[in-house]
Amino acid sequence: MNTDDRLAKRKLDRLATGAAPKLLELCSGCGGLTLGLKTAGFEVVAHVEDNAEANRTYALNFAPNDPASLSQWSRPRDMVSQSIVELVADFGLNAEPREAFDVLAAGLPCQAFARIGRSKLRSVTGDDEAYRNDPRASLYRRFLQIVDETRPLAILVENVPDIMNFGGHNVPEEIAEELQVRGYVTRYTLLNAAFYGVPQIRERLFLVALDASLGITPIFPGPTHFVELPRGYKNSRTAALRYVKESGLHFEPIPKPIGELPGAVCTEAALADLPLILDHLRDTDLHRRPKVSDRLPYRKDIMPSDYAQIMRAWSGFSTAMDVSGNAIRLTGRDFPIFSRMPCGGDYLVALRIARQLFEEKLQFETMPPAPGTTSYKTLEEATVPPYDASKFPNKWWKLDPHAPSRTLTAHLGKDTYSHIHYDDRQKRMLSVREAARLQSFPDGFEFAGAMNASFRQIGNAVPPLLASAVGKSIMETLRQAVCNAVQASRKVA
Repeated sequence: MNTDDRLAKRKLDRLATGAAPKLLELCSGCGGLTLGLKTAGFEVVAHVEDNAEANRTYALNFAPNDPASLSQWSRPRDMVSQSIVELVADFGLNAEPREAFDVLAAGLPCQAFARIGRSKLRSVTGDDEAYRNDPRASLYRRFLQIVDETRPLAILVENVPDIMNFGGHNVPEEIAEELQVRGYVTRYTLLNAAFYGVPQIRERLFLVALDASLGITPIFPGPTHFVELPRGYKNSRTAALRYVKESGLHFEPIPKPIGELPGAVCTEAALADLPLILDHLRDTDLHRRPKVSDRLPYRKDIMPSDYAQIMRAWSGFSTAMDVSGNAIRLTGRDFPIFSRMPCGGDYLVALRIARQLFEEKLQFETMPPAPGTTSYKTLEEATVPPYDASKFPNKWWKLDPHAPSRTLTAHLGKDTYSHIHYDDRQKRMLSVREAARLQSFPDGFEFAGAMNASFRQIGNAVPPLLASAVGKSIMETLRQAVCNAVQASRKVA
């Protein structure tokens, strides 16, 4: 038995006592993946994240309740420069790095891999190949170094599907090959959050690796819900998978629904019981803007759906009468447009409605201003959004109450118009809490920082329900490995 195998056996022996697998998460963000894995039974003992606001949120929800721990758990750390030896000491683990962790997880930054991120880099730099030189695109190499330093039993990586087609290069396959050399059995696949109880169509890549000495191949969870994916998502999936058939020796076929499954959770079922927000209609100036920490009561006239009850009663994050996160973006010009937009309407639809509203305002004027005058332009600017319709068709979108939401992104922190509330009476975009609900964060999960930062954290996160499903599959394999090891020991005895 070599050194790595003996290390794996010691870790399995500890798990055989009933201890929870110890988790180190890299690029943890605000903690969506952490929450899912913790719910699946893992013990979170350390994390690395360089964003200060995300760290404050992480510490607020996961740190032990003492000042010293809060300071360590909220401290920004850079994955590239962070010493794992120092990390172990900072979190008081009293162990060598190779003994301290059973599971290593990472939600590596996806901006360089995502096609939308590549477009942004191209527009900023003017370089079509800028994404290849983005430092975030090579973080997976540092990740592999940390695998060597910690030698976990199990490894989990999450990213966007486009990481399989990074300028024609299949990055997960390279990671899998590198892990194979290191003595791991690796599989990766695509999972869509809507198939696992999340009210959002969000496609993500998951890579799972297990120490080869365990003698077990990674498995992925089967879908619990079903929805017909829109054509745009199917096309994106096809593009991402383009290079998998040629070189994807470690790719696992995407799990398919088996038998009759309940339909995906729709946005109305996800959001209907959350607070009714109308203050912005009574006072469009809102002299005191609501804070993310401000609380409002749940609606008493709406019976919470099964999904809403899960969000309210999540163990360790349960709520009772009220909830925080009711801040919204205040743009009075567009509230009337929202109320007239049909569900599923985009910016082109919104622009036509705005023009209608402008014409109606002109008709109500006793002496309508002439085109080209200052009064005319002032009235037009107060009614019609100025954005180029050829560049903004997908920037506005009104939720369909009878379908899952489309993907929430980090850009939500700058523009919530991509998710306008379906309720015509409320005439607004999503609140922070509603975005969190669509991402499957429980209502007791609190967000640190202002509204924009909270939206960005939510858009960057892994949906906790999806993470929990993946975590339970990993936990199942680890338990099987423990069972096999115990049986083997008995035979020897």
